[in-house]
Parts: sequence; C-alpha cells; structure tokens
Amino acid sequence: MHPQLVLLMELQDLRAQKRALHQDSGETVGLEEEHFNLDRSRAVELLEEKIESLKDTLTPQLRTRYERIAPQRDRVVVPVIQGTCYGCFVSIPTATAGDQIGNTLVETCENCGSFLYIVE
Repeated sequence: MHPQLVLLMELQDLRAQKRALHQDSGETVGLEEEHFNLDRSRAVELLEEKIESLKDTLTPQLRTRYERIAPQRDRVVVPVIQGTCYGCFVSIPTATAGDQIGNTLVETCENCGSFLYIVE
C-alpha cells in the first residue's frame, strides 16, 4: 500500500477518535475520567498535535486536497468494492480501479473527491 495512503488512513482514524471524545455522553465521560484518570481536554489536545504532525508528513498536493475535503466529510479515505466508491456509491472508471490494484497509487474519486483504496 502506498505510504501516503497509510498516513491518510491514520489521519482518518485520529479524527474519528477526536469526534468520539466530543460526542460521548456525560455518564460515560464521568466513568472514564474516574476509572482511567482520563483528562478529555488533554486527550483532545494530544490528538490534535498528532493530527498536525501527520499532516506535515503528507506531500503538499495531498495535504491541500486533504484539508479541502476533510471538513466536509467524516471519512476521507473510502474503499472501492466491486468498482464502486463507498464514499458516494458511484461506479468509478475501470482505468482508475485497474491503476489502483495493490493500492500503489493515491487516487481520488472523480465524483466525491474521497481518497480511494481497493478492497481485493
């Protein structure tokens, strides 16, 4: 798999963790803070730092594209299953799917702009 695609997937996972910290209910928060000595604001701060450091390792073109689409969707990296982008559920061109075998390139969906990886 292309190393930049791996970084994009890591960024997506970190953003999901950050969202989960913001969305947890009050009861869950109290239990986590009590039993695990968790400081949620510090955890969010650490996640933001890690996200920024990972974004710095992206190529300039990928970082620009990532920063443009990330605020619009929860998942910026989506699978392609049987020729269909699972970000927008539109069939992708056969040439794009063929180029992505082994996920050696970083491709985007022409329709929704999500980064693609092929599920074989």
